[in-house]
Amino acid sequence: MVTPLGCGVEATWKRLIVGECGVRAITPEDLKMSEFDKETRLHTYDQLTSKVAATVPCGTNSDQFNEEIWLNTKEDRSISRFVGYALCAANEALRDANWMPTEEEEKEKTGVSIGGGIGSISDILDASKLICEKRVRRLSPFFIPRILINMAAGHVSIKYGFQGPNHAAVTACATGGHAIGDATRMIQFGDADVMVAGGTESSIDALSIAGFCNIGEGAGVMVLEELKHAEKRGAKIYAEVRGYGTSGDAHHITQPHVNGIGAILAMTRALKQSGLRPNQVDYLNAHATSTPLGDAIEGNAIKSVFLEHATLGALAFSSTKGATGHLLGAAGAVEAIFAVLSIDRRVAPLTLNLIKPDPIFSYRFMPLSASKWMPVRAAMSNSFGFGGTNASLVFSAI
Repeated sequence: MVTPLGCGVEATWKRLIVGECGVRAITPEDLKMSEFDKETRLHTYDQLTSKVAATVPCGTNSDQFNEEIWLNTKEDRSISRFVGYALCAANEALRDANWMPTEEEEKEKTGVSIGGGIGSISDILDASKLICEKRVRRLSPFFIPRILINMAAGHVSIKYGFQGPNHAAVTACATGGHAIGDATRMIQFGDADVMVAGGTESSIDALSIAGFCNIGEGAGVMVLEELKHAEKRGAKIYAEVRGYGTSGDAHHITQPHVNGIGAILAMTRALKQSGLRPNQVDYLNAHATSTPLGDAIEGNAIKSVFLEHATLGALAFSSTKGATGHLLGAAGAVEAIFAVLSIDRRVAPLTLNLIKPDPIFSYRFMPLSASKWMPVRAAMSNSFGFGGTNASLVFSAI
């Protein structure tokens, strides 16, 4: 993982569990407007309605994203920041999985499914300035390769020689969940033995902050592998992907339907595919972006699916966005990893900065306000996006 809590799974998880926060005040330098004059930069900063964001810490320490390694390479100027985040996260995942195949047949059966939400808006902003200045012929030949969302998957595939499926989901804030679920199905259909799957986003720039107002950045990548293939080579197995449910609200571009049908369908379909009963899920990582409408609807949907298992307090659930911010296209992947780690580490992470819960929550049906050490046999991760697109993933212990 590359997240506002740190670079790497261990750094992120440790800080998440103890209740640290990756959100900070931003400065004009964070807006990535180096091509603009100082007056324009300061005016833009003053106009922003939100001046906080969850930014990835950069530097040379082991828990920081090293720009010199992942971005400032003279060999390839087509690597934008969201691609660099994906390359860094994929490298950690592949090393942890001990999967660096050298045989051609193994590379042909290894694919990549890494999506993103908005690509590189900062590059688009810089390019638009050239048009305003009537200098469009100065546009870099690397402009298009730097902004295309599928380039994250493309660069990972090229770096390691993976010739299996090369896929990039683009489903707003559900992207990471869809990328992992789609990759799972590719393995189930025999298209690959191994898939490098997840989501990435670099969204700390002037336009993205102005548009979203509430934002984070980062990447999450996991290695998915056919069970017998993993067992044969003695791979470390954290959990099993048991279910993947998708749905559409068919209602509104940003607001879920008040009856929560989209969320209900996604969770129900994921459970049906998993073969698990609702009361066998111990932890749920909610999409919960802290919007009053969305959070209440998702809360009611959880009650509708999990019934007394939720309302009587047996189901632990939380939103980790209080610590990481909303990572947009990377959110579903990072939060899926959190769900897997809850199984592996036997602890459900807290909801940070939950001050005033919605009235739909009661004494027993309440998001975790502190991390809870508990056996987690199965966990669910929800990801919902603009356009009414929804994804739910179910993981279980082996």
